[in-house]
Amino acid sequence: MNASRSPVVSTKEGQVQGLVEGPVFVFKGIPYAQPPVGNLRWRAPLRALPWRHILDASQYGPSSMQSRQACIESGGGDPGEPDENCLHLNVWTPKLDAGAKLPVVVWIHGGAFVLGASRFEAYDGSPLAMKDTVVVTLNYRLGHLGFFAHPKLQEEQPNGPANFGLLDQMLALEWVKDNIALFGGDAGNVTLMGESAGAKSVLALYCSPLMRGRDLFHRGVAMSSYVLAEKPLADARYCGEATAQRLGLDWHEVSMEKLRGIPAERFWPLPSDVNNAPCPIEGDCVLPLGIRETFLAGEQLDLPLIIGNTSDDSSVVASFGIDPGTILEKLGGLADTIRALYGTELGDREIGRRMCRDFVFAVLPRYLATLHASRGNPVWRYAFDYTTELLRPRNPDGVRHGQEIPYFLGTAELGPPNQGFMNDKDRAWAGHLLDAIVRFARDEKPGNVGGVDWHEHTQEADRLLRLAPTVKAETDFDKVILDAATLFMPLIDAFARPKPPKMPRGAAAGDTRSTASTSTAAKNKGRPQATP
Repeated sequence: MNASRSPVVSTKEGQVQGLVEGPVFVFKGIPYAQPPVGNLRWRAPLRALPWRHILDASQYGPSSMQSRQACIESGGGDPGEPDENCLHLNVWTPKLDAGAKLPVVVWIHGGAFVLGASRFEAYDGSPLAMKDTVVVTLNYRLGHLGFFAHPKLQEEQPNGPANFGLLDQMLALEWVKDNIALFGGDAGNVTLMGESAGAKSVLALYCSPLMRGRDLFHRGVAMSSYVLAEKPLADARYCGEATAQRLGLDWHEVSMEKLRGIPAERFWPLPSDVNNAPCPIEGDCVLPLGIRETFLAGEQLDLPLIIGNTSDDSSVVASFGIDPGTILEKLGGLADTIRALYGTELGDREIGRRMCRDFVFAVLPRYLATLHASRGNPVWRYAFDYTTELLRPRNPDGVRHGQEIPYFLGTAELGPPNQGFMNDKDRAWAGHLLDAIVRFARDEKPGNVGGVDWHEHTQEADRLLRLAPTVKAETDFDKVILDAATLFMPLIDAFARPKPPKMPRGAAAGDTRSTASTSTAAKNKGRPQATP
């Protein structure tokens, strides 16, 4: 697409100039924070310093530090060359009119908090912008640089954060509040959307006490979040100690100065057992309680919410170290109960696949929706099961994890898997869903999809909209299975919880295997342990 230079926009930090792409103005790579490098690594992000020149906003900024190859192989896309200086955002708008007051959609990408970038084709904001919506996508810190705890960090910042990536997201929303009117947006009408880890992020921002009273967003869409519990802070500190050990820093010599001096790229070849993914950390000032616990306590933000999952979300569970084919044998005496629930004619592997979908993904939307609705909040649930006609033979199990994103953002024809495989019927179906999302972003009810009303889920009425080739309003959808899955949530927590990383002999306090001297044991006394 041919693009010319956009008019210059004067943000709070400085002037920016992007591109004009057809009917849409696009601004890429705008820094919303100072580079989180050097002494700013593992600190709350600081607002970007003002600049005096006109910032060239025609290219995406670097993605967060990650394994570029792993991101490509996961099917998410190419994040480009990652860099620790990653805190940039992008804006798509149809109008550069401060009085336009268009609804704003802010997209948070997924990737298990270790992969992803705001630049992927599926996240292009142009289709939504062409429906009179301003779209913002953003990068945030991932992996060890975004979610990290260590005793030395606690000493430096008592009661400080461990969820630095969530703080990045909050600062990006603050930037939106301060600047989006200049791009035609309404800072008082912001919809926060995300999928997978992005959905976890949306829900975490509903739950963080640091968001209360700040008016940074006004409704949310959480797509394919997962039931896996947030990592306890003590476990995260233990992983932080193990990380330092793996990087060659013995526990008695480690310091924040030395940790901050380690090149960022050295964190990514580390084994996964020292990573806090695929969840945020609970117990710090950002997320004192886990997401489920916060909703159960009724301490989340009272804002409208759309929440749901896909028909084959279990396609991603291998990334969590779960093999659906082995689940039943690991359940021991409970296996026969699960077989009876699904029907033994399906076979153990298929039952395991469906159990991963239902017990890891489908259970959470209903559980949180009921708790949220009990406080009088409007909630709409969905089960996404739409594949283009030409691709249905390739997807016998349904819609894979993440493949609903292009339909919610209107980007289905911009990239794989749908590019080149959509007919007029597919386009019409996709248009109906996008219209519902735009209505929601305008501070309305999503209304109907293809003529079928999308009714609210309430504490009394278990409702969802089945987004399939024939859209259908459902009541008590998979009730027996989801009732069982709700009871099994503590078991899923225990089943999916990773084992603590191994420490060298004598490194952990109270290690009965240690042959270290009494003086070494004394030095180790008081070091935090992973929760058993």
